[in-house]
Amino acid sequence: MLMKNIFTPLLLVLGFLDVSLAASAQEWTRFRGPNGTGISHAKTIPTKITDADINWKVALPGVGHSSPVLWGERVFVTTTGDKAGGFQAVCVDAKDGKILWQHDFPLTPFPRHKFNSYASATPTVDAERVYVTWNEPEHYQMAALDHGGKLIWQRDFGPFVSQHGCGTSPILYRGMVILGNEQDDAKSVKGATRSGTSFVLAVDAKTGATVWQTPRRSAVVSYATPCVYEPKNGQTALIFHSQAHGIYAVEPTGGKVLWEYEQAFTMRSCSSPILAGDLILGSCGSGGGGHYVTAVKPGDAAAKTPATLAYEMKKSAPYVPTGIAVGELVWLWSDGGVLTCLHAPTGDIRFQERVGGNFFGSPVWVDGRLICVSTAGELVVAEASEKFNVLHRHALNEVCHTTPAVALGRLFIHTEKHLFSIGGAKKVAGR
Repeated sequence: MLMKNIFTPLLLVLGFLDVSLAASAQEWTRFRGPNGTGISHAKTIPTKITDADINWKVALPGVGHSSPVLWGERVFVTTTGDKAGGFQAVCVDAKDGKILWQHDFPLTPFPRHKFNSYASATPTVDAERVYVTWNEPEHYQMAALDHGGKLIWQRDFGPFVSQHGCGTSPILYRGMVILGNEQDDAKSVKGATRSGTSFVLAVDAKTGATVWQTPRRSAVVSYATPCVYEPKNGQTALIFHSQAHGIYAVEPTGGKVLWEYEQAFTMRSCSSPILAGDLILGSCGSGGGGHYVTAVKPGDAAAKTPATLAYEMKKSAPYVPTGIAVGELVWLWSDGGVLTCLHAPTGDIRFQERVGGNFFGSPVWVDGRLICVSTAGELVVAEASEKFNVLHRHALNEVCHTTPAVALGRLFIHTEKHLFSIGGAKKVAGR
């Protein structure tokens, strides 16, 4: 009886530690963190960031615009030699910034948009492998590496037709890697001689074998990264969006299209879906402007109910950055540095104010604050409320097109050439 009394609390403690470690390991495993929400409840990121809050800054082996992801104490990111070519998957120790390994893949430089990179797609990671994607005009590649950098499998999905290059990030769902592959139609690309072959697909995470592949029409390339939609009384779905098909839902185990709101967009989709209560939001735009946000009430395949338009927002809407939804509020951070707060159910604008700067990275929500990094490398902290209030600015002084990651109580930022670790347990007091 005595031994039982001793071991019972010990087992409970060990069980708690196992759960805690598992939860910690899975904090930020894909673009924009948990299900693409961009939300972290970390309490150790200071509002007024100074150079003293930077744990480490490491020079990476190449340049890139992919965002960091983490599993345990390992940070994964991708880089490229840019004009020299090549593509690298890189693993960094979260504790001290030491580069643990890099795996090099061949890539021959090709024309792409000046703001894009050959390393723009963010990896995704699970307990065993990290998954990366990149492209050349004749090859759209995905590879899986173990946490030690060994290549496990590699797939080539064929040509990728786009005047700008690729950038959609993969996600994981129940042992599958999900990837959007919606390409340009020849009519939309000046001088193009063919249309891309568009589809969305799932591959087995262990082997890379195709589980399902769903054909899509080609119109204008989409850079949206999908998320998982789990309605209270409906069917779980993967949410994608593009100019060709608008906002749409796909059954995750078989790839069947459940519903579409095809009229959502008239221009290219660069941002990713936002789940805001009973609505799904997305945006579209072009380099020439005209950006707008569309909010859709999802359909229901079982009830044969179509998706319907809830509202649109056309003033100072974001094109590339993806917004944040918490409760009934949505914050949209535009490319031109305008921050908008929407009441999600109605679309009412609570405020729309200029932060300043230009942005391609998306904001993250950290313990009631919004954090976003400008293309010039200015880290901006704003209050996440119905009141516009910029709390702090800190210059990283380097080009940055990426979205921060938040894990292990720290903020990880991939600028064009470096990876930063900011904040931590030592900053609990006096946030």
